[in-house]
Amino acid sequence: MKISKLETFANAFVGFVRVTAEDGSTGWGQISTYNSDITQQVFHRQVAPWAVGREMADLEALLGEIPEREHKYPGSYLHRAMAGLDTAIWDWRGKQAGKPVTELLGGSAGTLRAYASSMKRDITPEEEARRLAGLRDKHGYDAFKFRVARECGRDIDEWPGRTEAIVPAVRRALGEDVALLVDANSGFSAARAIEVGHMLQDNGVSHFEEPCPYWLMEETKKVTDALTLDVTGGEQDWDIHHWKRMIAMRAVDVIQPDILYMGGINRTLEVAAMGAAAGLPCTPHCANLSMVTLFTMHLLRAIPNAGKYLEFSIEEADYYPWQYGIFVEDPYRVQDGKLTVTDAPGWGVEVAPEWLAKSTYHVTQAA
Repeated sequence: MKISKLETFANAFVGFVRVTAEDGSTGWGQISTYNSDITQQVFHRQVAPWAVGREMADLEALLGEIPEREHKYPGSYLHRAMAGLDTAIWDWRGKQAGKPVTELLGGSAGTLRAYASSMKRDITPEEEARRLAGLRDKHGYDAFKFRVARECGRDIDEWPGRTEAIVPAVRRALGEDVALLVDANSGFSAARAIEVGHMLQDNGVSHFEEPCPYWLMEETKKVTDALTLDVTGGEQDWDIHHWKRMIAMRAVDVIQPDILYMGGINRTLEVAAMGAAAGLPCTPHCANLSMVTLFTMHLLRAIPNAGKYLEFSIEEADYYPWQYGIFVEDPYRVQDGKLTVTDAPGWGVEVAPEWLAKSTYHVTQAA
């Protein structure tokens, strides 16, 4: 079945792709969040022209061919655009088979344990602790991630002493039975990260994400080698050769590819398989409530080295207002700290017509 049309609907924050086959059947996917209006242009200039007229079954070949055709433009934007093609075709495949994508990947419908993921740094330790405790009581989470350091902070905290204050404050508020994870977002040098890491270990934190600038893998490896907790990373990385090196040198204990930054499900499966061969768990990055979290849910139910958790954003409309009103029916319901992958065909979700009507539209179709 050939691809006859590729449509995109986007704004600056998020964008969706609809693939239409020659018989009129469709599937929904997503280009990456953030600057999605730019990625939309890349999609129609550098991805869609190579895909329209090709067979749906050619997806895996196309994911290799497109970067070669566009070899002068390697990088993140091309792969963020390719993700829209990949994820839309997976939805189409699922709908044609009458199965959820996870089943096509070798998994099954069912539940996933989530960690409640906070994006906030402009919040005091006491306020964050109270907020997380309230979410534990309301939704039953038993794992939480919060922010330390300053994003790309060069050893400068969001404000002096915040990192040292927030970790024990959250532990006191949530008790000893809750798993704690922290994210430094490339904030520390290796020496400072090791110092902070010992404090994290003393407070029972089990996950230290992106402690050093992510592009300096040797620095991250120093932290991994010095600590007993899990050092994690990889969300920004899209290049397969970079991933091979990262895994071979064991720069991290847990790999965290982002499906939309990577270029879709197929390329993320490749990274997950490399991690599995090296004995490394895979806990993908999915820090908002667009389709990326749904894609990650289907993936985690299928891969053999799925990590302990699904990342689940807890930010309300005042922080990420753009992620609301996207879907006809909200696919994200938390119960007892878990989310469910249903057995609905494809991704099991439809984009809301009201949202589409307000987006910027582009189309590439067969002549």
